[in-house]
Amino acid sequence: MPKKQIYLTGFMGTGKSMILNCLHEVCGFDKIEMDEQIVQEQGMSIPEIFEKKGEEYFRNLETELVKKISAMDNIVVSCGGGTVMRQCNVDEMKKNGTIVLLTAEPETVYERVKNMNPEYIKELMEARRPKYEAAADFVIKTDNRTAEEICLEINKRLKTVDN
Repeated sequence: MPKKQIYLTGFMGTGKSMILNCLHEVCGFDKIEMDEQIVQEQGMSIPEIFEKKGEEYFRNLETELVKKISAMDNIVVSCGGGTVMRQCNVDEMKKNGTIVLLTAEPETVYERVKNMNPEYIKELMEARRPKYEAAADFVIKTDNRTAEEICLEINKRLKTVDN
């Protein structure tokens, strides 16, 4: 039986939202998309939050949301790209949850999001990779795979993770 929460982490375009929805269907877990939750609670977009209140304010909102989620049962969470950059968030997530790192090649990410050039994507991915990998209980590659294939692998791997 998996821990109370499954946290999906990874760079934008690695499939977090798609896998969130698939795990929600397959496992029957509730779901939270952290960025959407923050936007809803704040009544403004993330770029607006950054512009009006600053990145530190936004990161603090992420930390507070992680704390709330860690008290919930049977939930799958799509984390914002920067959530695991703060060690306090990782520590909180690991208390009752399993952190799954979704990865994809920069070209795959570019094909999925098309809002940055592949070179910039690769640079940013490399800068974040050590923190992503250090936080992860396990890593799943999402290139050229269906949501169902990925969900099945996650389910299988969750059963082998030390709970």
